[in-house]
Amino acid sequence: MTDTIRDAVKAFVIENFLFGDTTHALADTDSLIENGIIDSTGVLELVAFIEDHCGITVADADIVPANLDSLTRITAFITAKTASLVAA
Repeated sequence: MTDTIRDAVKAFVIENFLFGDTTHALADTDSLIENGIIDSTGVLELVAFIEDHCGITVADADIVPANLDSLTRITAFITAKTASLVAA
């Protein structure tokens, strides 16, 4: 499931922020913010995608680089959020 989440997020980032440019080498641990791939508006678009695609709610307190700054961090965040929903 983790790979599926990562692949979906990566596809979203490539399509929406790199405008479909698959030649850009986007490693799972690359900082999306430091590399200029997304800005503050882009973070909000990413949050909307996560909420729509994964069926989770992203609280304002969750919108931090520790959760949303790389494919690895986004995947871990979504996995943890969905696991907490299943456990509840």
